[in-house]
Amino acid sequence: MTEKAKPRKFTILLVDDRIENLLSLEEMLAADNRVFIKASSGNEALKLVLRNEDIGLIMLDVQMPDMDGFEVARLLKANPKTRDIAIIFVTAINKDEQHVLKGFEEGAVDYLPKPLDMMVTRAKVNVFEKLYFYDRDLKNALREKELVNNQLERFMYVVAHDLQSPLSGAMGLMMLMQEDERIKAHEDLLEYTNMAVKASSSLSAMITAIFEFSRKNELQQTVEDVDTNELLQEIIEMLFPRRISTSG
Repeated sequence: MTEKAKPRKFTILLVDDRIENLLSLEEMLAADNRVFIKASSGNEALKLVLRNEDIGLIMLDVQMPDMDGFEVARLLKANPKTRDIAIIFVTAINKDEQHVLKGFEEGAVDYLPKPLDMMVTRAKVNVFEKLYFYDRDLKNALREKELVNNQLERFMYVVAHDLQSPLSGAMGLMMLMQEDERIKAHEDLLEYTNMAVKASSSLSAMITAIFEFSRKNELQQTVEDVDTNELLQEIIEMLFPRRISTSG
């Protein structure tokens, strides 16, 4: 029997200058996979965000002494390290459209009026939790893709480098055979030798292309048109060389 996977932790920063509001909000949103960090001022919130890289959501009160929620959000969005953290403004003042729009302009992604509706608050936080893990999984997948691509590029470079030397020797030997009078005396042998030289030249060009490809990053790589019919004919000629008639 396999062990059940442990739930992934979702860290929420609660910011409010009243301790009773912090405790109430934590109790409302409590879940086994959630970790809560609490701040009672804007300055404390900024310090906690910089010290905790795993924060996935900030529940930010607007009305606070010294530094209000709008200023906290503005500073967080100005910092490249914290600008992608989701922020929900929580406030009991000015529920009109203009005030809500100001909150969005400062970087909020949602807005909750006080007194909080328990069902609505839980539902919104659940959505942001799912979005956080979707985003994190996507970033991890992109990092893994980049790692695999780098490994493939290094592998291609090594293979191309290791093939280049023996291929050069083989091509040199076949070119000598082309000039050998004993080969020239037999039309079929000369034809096969010419085909081998042609195939080796194609392989050499492929290896050179691999070198060039492995040296370019993804942005420098270009898409080229390929004549698939011509490519197929070349492959057929290499795999099934035509017989040379020696009669007559």
